[in-house]
Amino acid sequence: MITHFQYQNLYVDRSLPGWKLSFFYKKARYTAIYHPDGKIEWTGIMPSEQDKKDLSSQIHELMLFHVYD
Repeated sequence: MITHFQYQNLYVDRSLPGWKLSFFYKKARYTAIYHPDGKIEWTGIMPSEQDKKDLSSQIHELMLFHVYD
């Protein structure tokens, strides 16, 4: 489960889509960039392949709730 999820706009012009993400998962801190097309670009440590699948679905759900509501 993702904890301490934070996001902020990637660009100063807030009308441009793109967000920086940070969160904790399994006691590790992850950072990523969430692109407008839903692509997640990992900028810190890389999660395992199985964790990527789990994290991707949770991140998409959180972004839909916080950004696209």
